[in-house]
Amino acid sequence: MTTKWIRNAVILTMNAELEVVEGDVFIEDGRIARIGPNLEAQADEVIDAGGRVLLPGFVQTHIHLCQTLFRGRADDLALIDWLRKRIWPLEAAHSEESVYYSALLGLGELIRSGTTTILDMETVNHTDAAFRAIAESGVRALSGKVMMDHGTEVPPALQEDTDRSLQESVDLLEKWHGAANGRIQYAFCPRFVVSCTERLLASVRDLSARYGVRVHTHASENRDEIALVEAERGMRNVVYLDHIGLARPNLILAHSIWLDEEEKRIIRERGVKVTHCPGSNLKLASGIAQVPDLLSMGVPVGIGADGAPCNNNLDMFQEMRLTAFIQKVQHGPTVMNARQVLRMATMGGAEVLGMESEIGSVEVGKKADLQLLDLEDFHVYPSYDTDLFSRVVYAATRGDVDTVLIDGEVVMAGKRVKTIDRASVLRASDRTLRELLSRAAVI
Repeated sequence: MTTKWIRNAVILTMNAELEVVEGDVFIEDGRIARIGPNLEAQADEVIDAGGRVLLPGFVQTHIHLCQTLFRGRADDLALIDWLRKRIWPLEAAHSEESVYYSALLGLGELIRSGTTTILDMETVNHTDAAFRAIAESGVRALSGKVMMDHGTEVPPALQEDTDRSLQESVDLLEKWHGAANGRIQYAFCPRFVVSCTERLLASVRDLSARYGVRVHTHASENRDEIALVEAERGMRNVVYLDHIGLARPNLILAHSIWLDEEEKRIIRERGVKVTHCPGSNLKLASGIAQVPDLLSMGVPVGIGADGAPCNNNLDMFQEMRLTAFIQKVQHGPTVMNARQVLRMATMGGAEVLGMESEIGSVEVGKKADLQLLDLEDFHVYPSYDTDLFSRVVYAATRGDVDTVLIDGEVVMAGKRVKTIDRASVLRASDRTLRELLSRAAVI
């Protein structure tokens, strides 16, 4: 049995009562065993928090690790042009090596900014390389290869045969689901309705039920996308997904901005989950999701940064601020307060992934996926009689993250990532990007 003892912390538990506890956390074999002031304990490793803020690691519910290399390569475009003119040609040019380093680059950024769990959507090819990077990084992840067997203006390297797409997905699932002591899980990832035949989507429905895994897809991100779906399938996105039986509790929809009342009802009644990506939605000018409505209906909503080419970073602190601010402009200053937003970034994300009993809060029995924030700096003071939730959501930045643990293992200490060699990844990222661009047919 391995043990760790985190002493002298201010603990934002993110439990049902949103309790704040001053004291210690004792970890046994990767799980939280005890919480309280002045614990009497002996441990293999003692971490003196020195009054730092301890909270759950962030849970990001929509990420594209395969796109991290494309940061700054697809600026100032709307979604469909962004895909057809930039992202799809770039993804088509990926090699196994470039996917691997793209993933490591993103994973390093995620750890540095306090994210410990992600829902990741890869590209069509070389997904095994991304899983290898995830395994090495220590990050907890649901991930899967993108599935694309339909659509116009799709590069040949991304145009899949339906049966091959399904078989490759199952092969990856059988290799990686439950790997790294359960830290890695698989999700079927049909890109969106525009990119998928009905046969592929129906097969994903059946395979996800057979294997007991989640389905992750984009839906209703952009009005042009909705028009394409209506023209081809004769109904709106979520109505169509319900029509073919995919609208189930294991379905996670990225974006879901342009929902009508019927679609919101379907999401609520079928137990569908939603992931909100405000930075991406604003940069692509896609729109502002109806998050307050969805939350008031009891729909689980998480937060994700999306991919680096449409954001251009993977920073949950920025996403939390945007999640709050863009709704206040529309609905008034009292909506989306700091407690609600921080819950979305932790327990809310865990609920979206079906992992609320394992992660998302600092509670006895849960996985020790934790972060320590050093809030001793100009931009987060004064601290006297100041709401701690407000300081974290509205004032703190990713530079304040000092230490990160996943499964009770320290993956970052003193703001230095221990599981990824930063210098070598930065050098390899530039090299593999240069090689990728020489292959890419970017318009």
